[in-house]
Amino acid sequence: MKKNLRIFAIIALVVLAFAFTACAKTTKSDGLTIKEGVLQIAMEIGYPPFEYFDTDGKTPIGFDVQLGKAIAEELGLQVAYVDTAWDGIFAGLKINKYDVVISAVTITDERLKEFNFTKPYIGNAQSLVLLKNTEVTAKHPEELGGLRVAYQAETTSDIYMTKLKAEKGVNYKEFEYDKVMNCFDDLKNGRVDAIVCDSLVAVDYVADANAPYEIVWLGEADEFFGVCIKKGNDALTEKIDLALDKLFAEGKIQAISKEIFGSDIVSATRAN
Repeated sequence: MKKNLRIFAIIALVVLAFAFTACAKTTKSDGLTIKEGVLQIAMEIGYPPFEYFDTDGKTPIGFDVQLGKAIAEELGLQVAYVDTAWDGIFAGLKINKYDVVISAVTITDERLKEFNFTKPYIGNAQSLVLLKNTEVTAKHPEELGGLRVAYQAETTSDIYMTKLKAEKGVNYKEFEYDKVMNCFDDLKNGRVDAIVCDSLVAVDYVADANAPYEIVWLGEADEFFGVCIKKGNDALTEKIDLALDKLFAEGKIQAISKEIFGSDIVSATRAN
């Protein structure tokens, strides 16, 4: 009887060891990620429709959230979202607080000097948002002189408006915010006169017919979002690029776009 028990115990241990090995194979990152088996994604969760909290106040949802999960699954990894303030998100990437930033990050020449980027996954433009029935008559950012203009700090909207002031002499009143949601709150409450922000964000805010906002200007669609990775981490960059290629080929990113935006607005980015 003892002999039989010993045999059963050995078999049980072998089965258990095999189970753990099988699980490990599905989450092994072979040193590509900081934490073995996990893709840690930094995002500023407060940027709808890309990344924001569900009504429970704790579950991240949005385009980038679903994209990040799809990439992690393609790599055979678990996913962990790291909610990070925008003004520190790139610094954290440099010191290995997380593996990547997927947070509506525009690929710019300046950022390419400091970070790796994947191929783009969606296009974007700047936009000007006003309140419906406002007395403000501006139809272009160049006409915002003397007005209180809100935008998120350290974004391409910030870069655009700063350049507009320096090169065109548009003397607007700066209202910088740490989250784009606060821009819309203050426009609704009359604390600012206008918002300059990403068009894909603006479209989400005006989608509801009862929303108090309207888009009065759209810039050229000359911005593209990509996955931002630590400079020199070419292996992870290549793996994520291959994952994106496959996800596009299988129509999975297009499906996310249709769910979030109501149509496929991502395929054109890959066609260019």
